[in-house]
This record gives sequence, structure tokens and C-alpha cells, in this order.
Amino acid sequence: MKKIVKFIGVLFVSLFLVACGSNEKDAGDNSKEQIGYAINNLNDTFQTYILDAAKASAKENDYGIRVENAKEDLIAQQDQVNTLIQNGVKALVVVPVDTSAMEPITKAAQEAKIPLVYVNRNPYAGKEKDMPKDVYYVGSEEITAGIMQMEFVGKELDGEGKIAVLMGILGNEGAMKRTEGVEETMKDQFPKMEILNKETAEWQRDKALAVAENWISTYGKDLKAIVANNDEMALGAVQAAKKNNRSDIIITGVDAIPDALDAVENGELAATVFQDAVGQGSGAITILSEALGGKAPKDQVTYVPFKLITSENVSEFK
Repeated sequence: MKKIVKFIGVLFVSLFLVACGSNEKDAGDNSKEQIGYAINNLNDTFQTYILDAAKASAKENDYGIRVENAKEDLIAQQDQVNTLIQNGVKALVVVPVDTSAMEPITKAAQEAKIPLVYVNRNPYAGKEKDMPKDVYYVGSEEITAGIMQMEFVGKELDGEGKIAVLMGILGNEGAMKRTEGVEETMKDQFPKMEILNKETAEWQRDKALAVAENWISTYGKDLKAIVANNDEMALGAVQAAKKNNRSDIIITGVDAIPDALDAVENGELAATVFQDAVGQGSGAITILSEALGGKAPKDQVTYVPFKLITSENVSEFK
């Protein structure tokens, strides 16, 4: 009997502590107006930098942030946005899983009468005039990154040679437009050059390593450069080149994450393109803060500039 009484006592204390912990968390969540943040994937390194900048800006503006991780699942992201709205968020930031399928999310925000900022990936690329009221975009003009990469590679190879392109998730604006920038620049400025292959590695370093190793094995010395849609994939290609003793392959990325800057500095990565994560994350919150404060944001679309980083200027970004 004593054991039963003791067990019940311990159980009561445990439940009491859990309840106290839950109440404390809820109080913290509800003490500020909340902004919902629907991220494509917390496993995407660059996206976490944008999220961190958004959190810092939200704190400065006295907002809380509730984060939902879609893990690259479109249906999950749509459900998560609906849940955020049902939980009373005052505004939304969304990094689209698929920029071609954001209409239900836009519609949900419109029906809830809350402002929505798409960040980093633009569902309205090329059709910004169609953006509804209270819907915004903050990011970079993606095609520019591909143009910068190809101009650099083309000049390094004196306008001749064959390359391969590591693409992000197909259907993502960044993957499509950065690749388009590479292709159009090659066609216009370096007509003697050729793309041997294009393949998605889904933004991931390990998948890029496998793809790049296959290319190196298949094309041998014909492969002169690998242009990657982001740094994670570029660093996977760097690993593949090192494993196969191919220090002659020119490899470029996009985002300027810390690992990539280190790789540029030590000569393993030829170049990366700086994408301003802080500018994008804080810019999204600034727009929502203005909208929630009754001040109409000046522009629906805010482009944050890219900048090419090579061994000559990498020290400026570290």
C-alpha cells in the first residue's frame, strides 16, 4: 500500500512539473503577437541562416515566431500554414517547397486577411504584377547568380571547355533560374563551350558527392568545371574531386556559407556567389512589421543583390 501511495505521489509531482513547464512555454508563446514561419526544410543550411536573421529581427520588433518545417513536403507545408493561421498568427513568412504550387497558401492568407511574405523563392517570378494585395516577396533575382557563375567559369576557361551543372530540387525557382542563367550566358558569351550533363542533387552535399563522382568517372578529363546551384552541392563536388585527385576541375557555388568561404580561401572552391541571408530574413520581418503597424510597405518585391566571391575578395566576407 505504501508503495502505491509513493508511486501516486511521484506521478502527481511529475505531472505538476510538466504542467508548469507547459504553462510557462504557452505564456512565452502568447506574450507577443506571433508571426508564422513555414520553412521548406531545416536541413537546408542557407535557409537556417535566413530563419536566424528573421528571428533576430522579430525579437527587435517585439514579435514571436512559430516555425513549421515542411521537410520538402508540399502538402505538409500547406497543412502547416493552415494550422498556423488557425492558431492565430498575425502574419506569415513562407519559404516555398514548390514555387509553382503556392496558390492554396496565398489563398489561405488572403482569406485570413493577414499579410504574407514569400522569402528566397519567388512564386511570382516573371509575373510580379499578378501579386495580390498584402502578398510580398523578399529575395534575390535568381538568374543573376547563374550569370555570375558562368561568366566567371567562362573567363577562367578562356571560353572553351565542357562543364556540368548540379541543380537544386527541380521545380524550385532557384534551381530553374540559376541554371537558366548559366545556359543563357554560355549561349550568348561562350558559344564554344558545352554542358555535358545537368542533374539534381536536391541541394544536398552527400547527393552531390555521388553525382559528381559519377561525372568524373564518366567524362574524365573532358569535364573542366562543375557549376552548382548552391554551396552545399558545390562542396559535395569538391569532395568528389579530391577523392579522384582532380584539382583541375573549376567548381563554383551559391550562398557563401561559412564552409564555402573556407573552401574558397584554401583554393578548393573557385568561387561562390554571396546571397544575403540577413538581408532576406530581416527584410521579410521589416515588411510584416510595417504592414501590421498599418504602414503600407513601399514595394511588394524587394531584391537583395548578389555578389561574386573569389580568392581575391573572400577576406571581405569572413
